[in-house]
Amino acid sequence: MQTTDAPVPAPAPAAAPAPEAVAGLVRRVQGPVLLPGDEDYDAERSGFQTAYRHRPAVIVGAESADDVAAAVAFARAQGLPVAVQATGHGLSAATEGGLLITTRRMSGVRVDPAARTARVAAGAVWGQVVEAAAPHGLAPLNGSSPGVGVIAYTLGGGLGILARTYGFAADHFRSIDLVTAGAEQRRLTPESDPDLFWALLGGGHGFGVVTAMEFSLVPVARLYGGRLVFGADRVDDVLTTYLHWTRTVPDELTSSVALIAYPDIPQLPEELRGRYLAQIRIACTKSAEEGERLVAPLRAIGPRVQDDLREMPYAQSHTIHQDPSDPHAYNGDNVLLDGLDAAALHQVAALTGPRAPVMTVVQLNHLGGAAAGSATAGAVGHRDARYALRLLSPLDGSDLETVRALHAEAFGAVAPRRLGRSVNFLFGEHRTRADAAEVARSVHGAEVRRRLAALKAVHDPDDLFRIHPFEEATIDTSAAR
Repeated sequence: MQTTDAPVPAPAPAAAPAPEAVAGLVRRVQGPVLLPGDEDYDAERSGFQTAYRHRPAVIVGAESADDVAAAVAFARAQGLPVAVQATGHGLSAATEGGLLITTRRMSGVRVDPAARTARVAAGAVWGQVVEAAAPHGLAPLNGSSPGVGVIAYTLGGGLGILARTYGFAADHFRSIDLVTAGAEQRRLTPESDPDLFWALLGGGHGFGVVTAMEFSLVPVARLYGGRLVFGADRVDDVLTTYLHWTRTVPDELTSSVALIAYPDIPQLPEELRGRYLAQIRIACTKSAEEGERLVAPLRAIGPRVQDDLREMPYAQSHTIHQDPSDPHAYNGDNVLLDGLDAAALHQVAALTGPRAPVMTVVQLNHLGGAAAGSATAGAVGHRDARYALRLLSPLDGSDLETVRALHAEAFGAVAPRRLGRSVNFLFGEHRTRADAAEVARSVHGAEVRRRLAALKAVHDPDDLFRIHPFEEATIDTSAAR
């Protein structure tokens, strides 16, 4: 694969489809068909991430799998690349031209309590699944935000709040409904299509459009969880203690620590304005009594600004992280690490703290446990990682190059322990071919990349589905040879 540091040229958009072709598409789909200049075009192409937005030649607001199939057939006939968006949380590869399929209207969720399964349509979000499963004492393997889409999260592996106890969301899937590059609707299972099923779960951007999934639920009705929040004077102690503590806890406890230097702005609650805080987030499936015993070393760090650890219904699990719910602009990246020492983590904190040139949220996720399980269930990369270090900076009023430089310096502090990246936390546009190729190499090992490339060559030889965060991983079909 040839790579350079030259900017990735904007793909030359195919000529705008002829009006009669668009009219034929309108007749074949139930949802809206929108072109640039249409009244609802901007609203339809926008998602949670406002820094990068698709600029397609045509949008299909799909209401069904039939709509998706019709849209794919149209794109193939017109020579248009295809992108898909549900909520737009993780958008990092924006279309320029092409066809965008939005799936948010396909939001159905059905829970089978006897089988302990859920079936969700392409636009469903995790909050819907949590709500539907909770009355039956069941839970999905969702992430921290209830507004994130189920499908894209799982195609990236799905690293959630119970990862150490139950593994990746991708490890629990039973069937996938897919519209292929040939506009064929197929239902895949591990038995019917083992290779493609494997590829979709962890490497799935670029093989088709997933219109529905069925997966197993876990028997979790309640959690011991919440946050311990410490002030700036305790940050160093928090980081040192947390690293040591993670080496002692059982698999039933999944946690993370976040460092946030809040700006002094009126949009924030008064108790957060201008403060630098360390937050330890806890999700434990053991009893409340055992949870209290396990977190005792963390409470011993000192006085807390907030301590809301408690037994809670699983339906309240979104309160542990309290992720923002309003769309905004941001840039973020991550590294997966085989270990970490306190000195390196303190260096990251020093670079990104209150004196940093831009606000940067630092989050360190403790991995291992069931997340380090068998790789046969899906193409999730770097399962042997012990930690995930994530950096995210809001872009409103910030200079993107300053953000990029700061993130690169902070990640450099942990470079000796780096394994790669998690697909779930790629939140920055990659603007050069070298960037795209480096991201591709980082999310999967060489053998997985070769296997994915071979499958791409079979299932999408014309590269219809080429707009996704790590496209080079599957476009470079020479890796299959």
